[in-house]
Amino acid sequence: MRGRVRLLALTSSPARRAELRAQGLTPLLGNLDDAASLRRLAGLATRVVHLAPPPSEGHQDPRTQALIRALRQRKHAITPPITLVYGSTSGVYGDCAGDWVDETRAIHPETARAQRRADAETRLRRWGRGLAVRISILRIPGIYAADRDGGTPRTRLLKGLAVLRSEDDVYTNHIHADDLARAALLALWRGAAQRVYNVNDDSQLKMGDYFDMAADLYGLPRPPRITREVAAETMPAMQLSFMRESRRMRNTRMKKELRLRLLHPTVMGGLR
Repeated sequence: MRGRVRLLALTSSPARRAELRAQGLTPLLGNLDDAASLRRLAGLATRVVHLAPPPSEGHQDPRTQALIRALRQRKHAITPPITLVYGSTSGVYGDCAGDWVDETRAIHPETARAQRRADAETRLRRWGRGLAVRISILRIPGIYAADRDGGTPRTRLLKGLAVLRSEDDVYTNHIHADDLARAALLALWRGAAQRVYNVNDDSQLKMGDYFDMAADLYGLPRPPRITREVAAETMPAMQLSFMRESRRMRNTRMKKELRLRLLHPTVMGGLR
């Protein structure tokens, strides 16, 4: 039927197929950790959204590599997708000492987690150039939403976890899950070839101020403030890693090229 769009969803869980069908999606059973299970992907999709995270170890992303291999398989007249949108992380920029960061800034991933994402970006852009697939890279900061597991700071505030004192604090960036979904959809049609987009709202908050604001909004006590030295001695490595990088992301390209109008321009409005 002309004009009809068929939506496919890759899942590694057979139990999720009924749930996906109920949402109007056609489920495809496959696992990015099992290359043989991805053979059906070749030639099926004209536009792809790739949001699967890399494995939790190593400095490369074999899952993205497996997806690329599956999509570039050719049978008869099968061709690669027209476009692919990849959900990366703002962590690939590394610590920018609170500077403003746009997409022209060279990446400097400092954690293994960010290095895996940078590896995926490189592989996808190389593949896109070779086969004329339009690749859009979305560099995504902290995602929040009330209906998302751990999607608000409420649980952390209830635990009374500390944040850095103002003079040691870092800038943090946010995007509401609904705005992120809209950005991914727009990039499928409006994203330029091999183009990177910062996908974040207009907030300019340090991390401690963010939690103070949320505490006031929820009617909870503000978190205690500690020095960076105390944090290094008492906080888990994962939590501490987010307090070692500071940047303020510019979203001008997202607004001008994808023409995205944010439903939640600030994290305060989004949480409220």
